[in-house]
Amino acid sequence: MHLSFVPPRRVKIGDAAAFAGTTPRAIRHYHAIGLLPEPERGGDGRRRYGHQDMIRLLWIRRMAGAGIALDDIRDALTADTGSVGDDREHGDSGGGDVDGGDGIALILERLENSLAAQEAVLRRQRTAVQRMRAEGSRMGLLSDVVTDRFKSLPEGSLRQGELDTLLVTERIFGPLGAAVQATRFIALATHPALREESDRVDAAEEALDDTVAVDDPRVARVAAERHAFEGALDAFIEESGLAGDDDALFEAWDARDSATTDQEEDEEGAADDDGGGDRGSGGRRARTMSAFEAVGRMPYDFSPARLRCMELAEQLAAQDAPTA
Repeated sequence: MHLSFVPPRRVKIGDAAAFAGTTPRAIRHYHAIGLLPEPERGGDGRRRYGHQDMIRLLWIRRMAGAGIALDDIRDALTADTGSVGDDREHGDSGGGDVDGGDGIALILERLENSLAAQEAVLRRQRTAVQRMRAEGSRMGLLSDVVTDRFKSLPEGSLRQGELDTLLVTERIFGPLGAAVQATRFIALATHPALREESDRVDAAEEALDDTVAVDDPRVARVAAERHAFEGALDAFIEESGLAGDDDALFEAWDARDSATTDQEEDEEGAADDDGGGDRGSGGRRARTMSAFEAVGRMPYDFSPARLRCMELAEQLAAQDAPTA
């Protein structure tokens, strides 16, 4: 994130829909059927969506993309902590004038493309369901290149907040970005002392709420603590060999990207209106936006003091960076 750009604390329904890859009409439908709670409204009476609203909406899109029926989603997640769902309608209107060989050929071509698209969607949905069953959690909805990184960890090593973060990162930067970010969570899961210090610094940052002035001495102190922690974390990642795993990940991704590009180009437009653009588990590409657009549409409830703390921590990191 560019700290010179202040992310919104809440966004309107249009930006929420654009970030999640859906439409305002679909979001209103989620509200109407009880899948997405009504958010707070601004002074103009319009809905304003916060960070947790967006997290829920992203899970809705991901689970809908796995082909899970709305009633099943609602029943399954009523007992869970989240709420997920979305309509998916896929099909091809077909049609056309049958006035000769060319007309028949066009209809057959459209039919074949439609069947191929449905087959591709079913493959992705089946893969998602299989991965969810294998993982035993919503982690199975993240791309396989992400979840594969956690296979060596004991069950329960990852926290829900970390899965939420990976979900957002994958939406903005794609599966490779989330897979690289996974290194951080692997390090925390395997180093109890770092995990404890991470929790402490996180709590200190969260305490920098709207009651804290930007020039309060606590802001600079917490920024220094964040900088020191990130240095310790980076050192552990380097010493443990996890940095080398990242290098291997980039090489493997390049090979995978080259092998799958042609197939995905054939399927890319098939499910554009049914949520298929947000492929998640097993898939590689999603309807994309620039990182700047994404940050502007994903709200984070950061106080001015916390944003200043982040800026100071970044300045400390820049001072430590080696010069060319």
